[in-house]
Amino acid sequence: MRRDPPPSTGPGRVRSSRSVGAFLGLTPRRDQFGDTERVGAISKAGGPAARVALLEAAHVLPTRVARWSAPKAWGVRLAQRRGAKRAKVALARKLAGILHRMWGSGSDFRSGTPAAAMEG
Repeated sequence: MRRDPPPSTGPGRVRSSRSVGAFLGLTPRRDQFGDTERVGAISKAGGPAARVALLEAAHVLPTRVARWSAPKAWGVRLAQRRGAKRAKVALARKLAGILHRMWGSGSDFRSGTPAAAMEG
């Protein structure tokens, strides 16, 4: 059975919403030296424009947006546990997955109720 090559643009370019963060370079860079493995800063693979836009959105969402949503609540809780910089990159990766899913299905973002966003 022959498979067609993936499209050059569009949501089909990335296999799943989970892997879109790695496609954009929002995963930790790993270096190995013998038995030692060092986890560094983000890998910066893919296009810088999309990565910069997602990181800026991830910075603005918890700090400037007044309305609560599930991603905002998740990012704020993560920032309290792990620190603001790690939470910013993790939230950017989560936003990339949400946007990929929205693009593939053609749906709009639904933030939900503020109470549900604070619990989740």
